[in-house]
Amino acid sequence: MDETSDEPPTSAVLLDNCHFSQVVFNNVEKFYVPGGDITCYYTLTQNIVPRGKDWVGIFRVGWKTTREYYTFMWAPLPSDAHSDAAVQQQIQFKGLLCLSEAYYLPKDDEYYQFCYVDQDGVIRGASVPFQFRAETEDDILVVTTQGEVEEIELQNKNLRKENEELKVSCASLQKQNIDLQKELSKTQELQDSLESLRNNTEKLELELNSLKKENKHLKELDDCREAELHQLKDEIRNVTSDKERLETRLKTALDHMDQLQSRVLNYEKKVETLSHTDHDKTEQLESLKEENRQLRMTVTQQVKPSLSITVLRGARAERLRHPWQRAVKELEEQKRLYQVLQAQKNEADEENQKLREENDGLLRHLSQAGEVSSFSVVSQAQAPVPAAEVGGLLFGNPYSAAGANLGAGAADLVSIRKCPMCDDVFPEDIETSQYEAHVQSHLLECPLCSETFEKSNKQVFDDHLFCHGLE
Repeated sequence: MDETSDEPPTSAVLLDNCHFSQVVFNNVEKFYVPGGDITCYYTLTQNIVPRGKDWVGIFRVGWKTTREYYTFMWAPLPSDAHSDAAVQQQIQFKGLLCLSEAYYLPKDDEYYQFCYVDQDGVIRGASVPFQFRAETEDDILVVTTQGEVEEIELQNKNLRKENEELKVSCASLQKQNIDLQKELSKTQELQDSLESLRNNTEKLELELNSLKKENKHLKELDDCREAELHQLKDEIRNVTSDKERLETRLKTALDHMDQLQSRVLNYEKKVETLSHTDHDKTEQLESLKEENRQLRMTVTQQVKPSLSITVLRGARAERLRHPWQRAVKELEEQKRLYQVLQAQKNEADEENQKLREENDGLLRHLSQAGEVSSFSVVSQAQAPVPAAEVGGLLFGNPYSAAGANLGAGAADLVSIRKCPMCDDVFPEDIETSQYEAHVQSHLLECPLCSETFEKSNKQVFDDHLFCHGLE
């Protein structure tokens, strides 16, 4: 990469926070000639990922931060940036620079070293120290004393010892770096797991809030349903009370009707008896009249009536006249008694008509209450009603029409046996189990509390089951 005039990325990171083992510098000379080209060889290990703003700088030994570079060159990217193996790289520092370039090489006798800095301004590798010294034009024999030799050897020994210590420190740092990278990976995994748990917790909190709102709404609906249920129960109790009262009145009216029918039967028996008696008296009167007529014809045909015949005829006529008069009196008395019984019968007919109208009103009221308690109404309607006997009465049974109307009322009661859900009417001879099965087919029963709901209100049934699930 060509060098530019841009400032390299640096940081105030101290030496203790740098990683020197990720880039290793190779073939570093002890001395470099000032003003000449310097080729820097280094190896990128698998622990570093090179980036476009990485750079290699020359630092004076003893530097503290990456801002203390002397000069630098941009580090070229390797051809295979994603390789897991170590990559050999090199970079060349130009010693003779044109005036427009800002980089230059030091020319003093201080110790320097190469440092690899990433684009975050962090040291990733450092070389061994080297110096810049000028080459001598002639070969000069340098004579050193024994003391200087010993001093140089001592320095070399110290440098080797320091090099060994640096190697040990480098190995330790590499191990620490590997451990730290593993811990960093675990930390990253824990952070990812923590973030996932936080997201799940937020989702669960949102779901919980939604469920709380839904539960509150269901409780409000349940309260409304409870209020409606209490109201319906009160209405059912009122209707049941009215039905029982009407049933009591109907029973009383039916008992009174039975009594009236019994009285009418007694009156009819008396009238029949009187009719037979009247018929016998009438026949007897007709017989007497016929006998009287024959006697008169006999008297008229005789030309010479005699005294004996006259006496006989007068005595016989007198004898016949008294039974005839008694028969006429008895007949008049029977007619008078018949008129009295006829008046009593008319009064009983009027009272029976009033009772029939009252029964019709009770039956209509019971038919309206039948939707609340259809079974009790049907059972009441099917109760046996005493039928008026129609015998061979002289004037007929005046309550036969009332019995027919009562039968019609019972038939109307039987027709009340209809489904309270769909208003289907069932015949009189249907089994009670079939009727109950039909009504049950319109209902949904809760498997937990046995409460029933109409199939048309399936949403209410589902809400009821959901409330059981929340308990």
